[in-house]
Amino acid sequence: MVIPVILFFVGLALVVAGADDLVDGASGIARRAGLSEFVIGLTIVGMGTSAPEMVVSLLGALEGKGDVAVGNVVGSNIFNTLLILGLTAVLLPIGITSGNRRRDIPMNLLVTVLFIILGLEATLLGLGTDGLSRLDGAVLLLLFAGYMWISFAKGKDSPDEEASGKRGLPLWRNIFKVIVGLAALAIGGKLFVDNATLIASRLGISDKFIAITILAGGTSLPELATCVAAAAKKKGQLALGNIIGSNIFNMLLILGVSSVIKPLSYQNINLVDMGMLLLSALLLLPAAVFPGKSKLGVADGAVFLLVFAAYMAYLIINL
Repeated sequence: MVIPVILFFVGLALVVAGADDLVDGASGIARRAGLSEFVIGLTIVGMGTSAPEMVVSLLGALEGKGDVAVGNVVGSNIFNTLLILGLTAVLLPIGITSGNRRRDIPMNLLVTVLFIILGLEATLLGLGTDGLSRLDGAVLLLLFAGYMWISFAKGKDSPDEEASGKRGLPLWRNIFKVIVGLAALAIGGKLFVDNATLIASRLGISDKFIAITILAGGTSLPELATCVAAAAKKKGQLALGNIIGSNIFNMLLILGVSSVIKPLSYQNINLVDMGMLLLSALLLLPAAVFPGKSKLGVADGAVFLLVFAAYMAYLIINL
């Protein structure tokens, strides 16, 4: 029992250190490139922290377990928005830019609605099958490419406020910090989850409870650590970009590639899960609809966390 406990804390230390390096390196790249921290969070950080979801979903598709790929993405996106963004907003009010209102938050909702419609088109519209076909996957990949192009094209609209001032570390050192940070997150996250699972199992905690808590949240651990680190460094836009980027990356690229490899089933995703996924995207909408709302504050974060707690309670009751 001693070794799993030690490895658990080693993993936790690696996650914390990796998140710190990742945020510093990503911010440095933003300054050097004249890009907004949101775009860096959306792309480099968002894609990097979604690597665990990519691995789990692609392996699921290759092994013919499409429901694993879909369930992993649905669970991860709910965790990302309700728990991670909620906690980040409580720690640090997150400013909302005009680009977030016009493009990013609506895109997050649009992709979520499209994901639900494509997966349930047989039930909702009487068309196709309940799942993602290869054609659906191709559509998702095209949307991902288009959104990335627009994001980079508009990425200089609101460059980092330090871009024209202090330049910081050389570009190569910032890139190195990002790579080291991502590697530490990946290794530390695996050590943390594997040993937390082992400790919980030895303490007699049920497999289903472990799956819903430790394993379901495990693939979102990099996003959680990165967003908390960003909040501590008062880089709310990087945190928001990380969450929206991870959500869009999960639904468009990961499920797009996975369903092109092999059509995916929604067999183990029920309407409550779908409803919670949609609600998580809708809770961001007031920030885009109301021009006077310039930030996600403590009250918003508290609502996100309460909804997440209610969903977890539902899952535990229905084990």
